[in-house]
Amino acid sequence: MKEKKGFLTKALSLVEKGGNALPHPASLFGILALLALILSAVGFYLGWSALHPGTGETVKMINLLSREGVHDIILKMVDNYTSFAPLGIVMVALLGIGIAESSGLISSAIRLLVLKSPKKLITFVVVFAGILSNIASDLGYVLIIPLGAIIFHSLGRHPIAGLAAAFAGVSGGFSANLFIGTIDPLLAGLSTESARILDPDYYVLPTANYYFMVVSTFIIAFAGTWVTNNFVEPRLGKYTGNVEPEPLERLNKKEKKALLWTVIVVLLWGIILVAGIAPDNGFLRGPNNSILHSPILKGFIAFLFFIAGTMGIVYGSVTGKFKSDADVVKGMVDSFKTLAAFLVLVFFAAQFVAYFKWSNLGLIIAIKGASGLQQMDIGLIPLLIMFVILSGFINMFMGSASAKWAILGPVFIPMFMLLGYSPELSQTVFRIGDSVTNIISPMMSFFALIIVYFEKYDKKAGIGTLISTMLPYSLIFFILWSLLLIGWTLLNLPLGPGAGIYYG
Repeated sequence: MKEKKGFLTKALSLVEKGGNALPHPASLFGILALLALILSAVGFYLGWSALHPGTGETVKMINLLSREGVHDIILKMVDNYTSFAPLGIVMVALLGIGIAESSGLISSAIRLLVLKSPKKLITFVVVFAGILSNIASDLGYVLIIPLGAIIFHSLGRHPIAGLAAAFAGVSGGFSANLFIGTIDPLLAGLSTESARILDPDYYVLPTANYYFMVVSTFIIAFAGTWVTNNFVEPRLGKYTGNVEPEPLERLNKKEKKALLWTVIVVLLWGIILVAGIAPDNGFLRGPNNSILHSPILKGFIAFLFFIAGTMGIVYGSVTGKFKSDADVVKGMVDSFKTLAAFLVLVFFAAQFVAYFKWSNLGLIIAIKGASGLQQMDIGLIPLLIMFVILSGFINMFMGSASAKWAILGPVFIPMFMLLGYSPELSQTVFRIGDSVTNIISPMMSFFALIIVYFEKYDKKAGIGTLISTMLPYSLIFFILWSLLLIGWTLLNLPLGPGAGIYYG
């Protein structure tokens, strides 16, 4: 057992060294952007193409080095940057979080959490919180992941292990949850359209995978805890960096009073949210009186700004940390100082992602991969595993879950139905593959931000550090989630309300 562990440790060290030997992440994304431009021209002249399974249209390579392509590169460079989804999300969230952090609220909450929670459960709590944060869209990336590092560091543990544990829950466990999130109705709608290729009356509910994902939540939480405690943290060793941990002093009377007032603020916000969504035609319900498409879920970052900001202002006012509005603004300004490296990195990442999309390179890679797997005549269990692998592989090239499912769904859902298996099953398989490689995929929208988090505690950290740290989670999640899927299928358990394994 020791020899095997030693071999794995050496292998991951080689991955880390190899990855860190690459150029700076910003430079690497710049190089990848140039490579995408070159491949767009090469693919165009070689006639690379693929038949889109959803529309039936031929997808051809677009030459970005043509006259029109060069114009787009020049004219849309600023828009590529400013419209890059994680940029605005991170900036708005950090405004509210900056207020809460500078007020001392986050520090006090962490101290209370650490002092009250059994130390043996801290890792599990961090991973579990990361998984649950998925219901709130991107909350986990901007709050839970850095919070995991702070909690571990305050306990004298390696902060990068805390980052890894939280990242594993937030991103590796992306499809698992105890609640229905924004991704569920989105994928269900795409699955419905794909199923109607064969059955015009078929409808996939947003709760199609609910039972399976609830069980998956605990499987991933325990797996993430085990990998962190038994592999990742021992490999990292003792933290020797320059970042000082948050002090674990007990709360004084003024801090306890301030926390009580912040609890009251949260309750008031809770009343507002319930009043807006509980009644029929509530002012916070979405189109067609929908709760799943309400502003609460789709605009959670705005609510995070309002709630974190008001909590921070109240806490800082009670403790005396905030004496004027200038102190509040200073807290927001200080939080933006941590974004400098991220802002540079995102510029190049945004250009690369845009070129990859404009050229149709990512789309053609995805279609070709799906087509090759479809043509293989294999049994159900091998098909499930290979579909998980394919989804995970494509996730390394395309970041959007809905975009991938829009391509894969029209291929695999009808194929599974013709074999006698439900659209809900194929959707479940896709979600597993799409989750397990999130934590090692450079195309994941927040990958650049996670690198910045790592660099805070290790100035030498790079893409290799991140991938080598997260690879054990990816492998264990893949194995355990696949075994759960196989067992679930063999036992013919329902995947969700009214959603079985078989079709027809």
